[in-house]
Amino acid sequence: MLKRVGMVWLAALMAATPGARAGESGLNVIVVVNQNSSNSLQLGNDYCQRRGVPPQNLFRMTGWTGGPVSWQESDFTNFLLNPLLAMISSRGLTNQAHIILLSMDIPYRVIGDGGLSDSQNSTTSALFYGFKTNTAPPPNLPDTCSLPTDSTNSYAYSELPFAQSPPQTAPTNAFLAMMLTDTNLAQAESTLENGLAGDSSFPPQTVLLEKTSDTARNVRFLIFDNAVQECRASGDYAVMRTNSDSTALLESRGLDTGLTVFPLSAGAFVPGAVADNLTSFGGYIFESPGQTTLLAFLEAGASASYGTIIEPCNYTYKFSDPMVYFYQNRGFCLAEAYYQSLANPYQGLMVGEPLSAPFARPGSAIWNTPTNGSVLSGLAGFTLTFSAASTNLPLAQVDLFVDGNFVETVTNVPPTPGNVLSATIGGVTASYTVADGDSLASAAAGLASAITAQGAATGVQAVAVGDRIVLRSTNVATPGSQIALLAGATIGSAPALTSLAAAAQPAFLDSTAYGYHLAQASNNPSMGDWLQITFIKTNGTPVTVAVTNNVQDLTIRQLFQLLLTQVNAAPALQSADGANASDLLQWGDNSYGFLINANSPGWAAAQIQTLFTGSPELGITLPGTNALVDNAPDVQPRAHVYLNCGAASLAVNFTIDTTRFADGFHVLTAVAYEGDSVRTQTRVQQAVQFSNTTLTAGFAAVAPAANGDLHFSVAASAANIALIQLFSTGGAVAAVTNQRAAVLTAPAEVLGVGLHPFYALVTDNNGHQYQTPALWEQVPALELSVSGPPPVLSWPAITGRQYDILSSTNLGGAFQTIGTVAATNAQAQWTITAPAAGAVFYRVSVSP
Repeated sequence: MLKRVGMVWLAALMAATPGARAGESGLNVIVVVNQNSSNSLQLGNDYCQRRGVPPQNLFRMTGWTGGPVSWQESDFTNFLLNPLLAMISSRGLTNQAHIILLSMDIPYRVIGDGGLSDSQNSTTSALFYGFKTNTAPPPNLPDTCSLPTDSTNSYAYSELPFAQSPPQTAPTNAFLAMMLTDTNLAQAESTLENGLAGDSSFPPQTVLLEKTSDTARNVRFLIFDNAVQECRASGDYAVMRTNSDSTALLESRGLDTGLTVFPLSAGAFVPGAVADNLTSFGGYIFESPGQTTLLAFLEAGASASYGTIIEPCNYTYKFSDPMVYFYQNRGFCLAEAYYQSLANPYQGLMVGEPLSAPFARPGSAIWNTPTNGSVLSGLAGFTLTFSAASTNLPLAQVDLFVDGNFVETVTNVPPTPGNVLSATIGGVTASYTVADGDSLASAAAGLASAITAQGAATGVQAVAVGDRIVLRSTNVATPGSQIALLAGATIGSAPALTSLAAAAQPAFLDSTAYGYHLAQASNNPSMGDWLQITFIKTNGTPVTVAVTNNVQDLTIRQLFQLLLTQVNAAPALQSADGANASDLLQWGDNSYGFLINANSPGWAAAQIQTLFTGSPELGITLPGTNALVDNAPDVQPRAHVYLNCGAASLAVNFTIDTTRFADGFHVLTAVAYEGDSVRTQTRVQQAVQFSNTTLTAGFAAVAPAANGDLHFSVAASAANIALIQLFSTGGAVAAVTNQRAAVLTAPAEVLGVGLHPFYALVTDNNGHQYQTPALWEQVPALELSVSGPPPVLSWPAITGRQYDILSSTNLGGAFQTIGTVAATNAQAQWTITAPAAGAVFYRVSVSP
């Protein structure tokens, strides 16, 4: 006989620690929910469950009822910023809170209370580095086309851990802030799932940097080459340029484009992808701007996107640099990679799953002693062993967290003074000895300086960027492929070798970029005015192309167009060692120019000389002879040297004074960080009990109320009890004083739909405390129904989520998982194919 359980209220213990983590993890995330939005609550709860965010890291924003689009600066400050900062401080999270995740139905546009009326920032940028007020814009442009002096993001391009290099203009705490939202809950959940699926997936698919025909929106094309060459030098050849307005995307790893409207279809992007569009209103996500918004990229499968919430003008600084794909490839999570690629994000909204890290490579760990579940008292010793993912990704630091709160750094292996770092370029060696107090960044700067000092012998210039050294060869006669590179470290005068250096590739990489020079002039021509370019090809052959104005009222733009056509029609310039003209560009009202490009890629081909001349009244810019090297760093042969520190195997021994904590049940988490700027986390957990007093307590879930509220019984072992508190997601949810035993209620309306941890903290009159083990419960309980034959279980579900079906022949006994269902719509079903004889009880639980 089939029995039906009307309420599913006992959920399985959730293993909520995903396998891949970059320099940030759920331990470092604060999830903000709008307490007045059931969707915000449910999405926030799911994020905490899926990303292993500790329950105390959820902040409930109360009182805001004004909708999800805009709020005043004072509203942002009073409803979100100040209460959030107070919560982080009061819960002891200051040392670990690096990322803010805003969960649906929270306004994305902040309107300034004073100053220029058009001062508007995104909520994510205001959390990142404070609200920025517009300054005077250039002539004839809107107020929003300004670049406030305090809006430059100093974290951009730093390649440093965020905690070590927060934006310098932030007036308070700085956070890598992102919003997870969409027009409906199911789609926002889908973005979360895509982010999770992207972790350590190492997608090989192509990233397209798309130069469109829209000249107002394709302006990022001038910075494409640097990103392409940086990716190639690191071994990633999948980032490439394209000229297109309608690229058909299928499972792409990323896209940079620039069009008012860009059609996208489901499946355009693989999990973990980043994609965005340079256009005015990409951040108008719940309005009707007539342009493709960033939500289209998320709905097509991307895990993060970006757009502006007010007219920004087409300043490339206000949009992401395609270097975001290089930072991703290094292993940074999406929030770190995106913010490093944004020089001036104050008007930009960032939406997506911040922790997704497709190229993170965590190591492994073993918790040696004590064993799981051990009972400890007094000073307790612990031993662990961490192993790096590879020898070139050593581990350098280990932090201890108790119940999700940072406690202390238990070991740290910095670069050791006396170690010698070196780079040998074409047989010439430059070296640097690590000094006292050196960080990886300062050591990289020291080695870069030593390399540049050898430039007369090698022709190589070096620049340190965080823990990385970028090498560029200025040697025209020697291709990069013929310049050997070797980097390494020796122990030197130090007691141990903990400083390491390695070259990304054994030789320099020749560039695939084409050198160019900008020819620019101003003022409209009179009759008889002329423009001329004389080319001196690399073989010494001169070629001259000229145009003269023979038309009344011809504009400078039209004269440039005539010259461009003539250059491209010149037979002597058609060969591989020739040149061409492209991209008619405008500056202001009456200044135009175009790019003169080499026909072949690389540094040697860019050495064509050009002499741009014209009538005096046309205002020639950059007169004289110039090679096609305006983009010299892009066309020079390039190589990378990476510095890191630590050890491939890290044995950790530490002691905890267990009397600092409540007696009872605790989860200890040890986090080892990769010894470079990426700081990918390797985590291991152990459940233990502390026992230093006689105080104990029983804790159990009892039948839920009809309205979905959950009830828990707590019974202390002693009579002198001052306080019993019930904790769950977001902190304390119920309390009772001066009672030895009580039944406490967790209100479902406050907690919202989701799987939640619950535990009790009992305090006696002497200040002794006991913490019970945690129970995981579904709120509200899932309502099961049965139909048939054959018998079919049904329950409300979230599309894309997985549910475990559990059964038992004894309602008071253990339930066993008998299957898993991935919901394809709002109602999930499970067919019982072979009903057992006698009573069978069923439960459904959200699958971890």
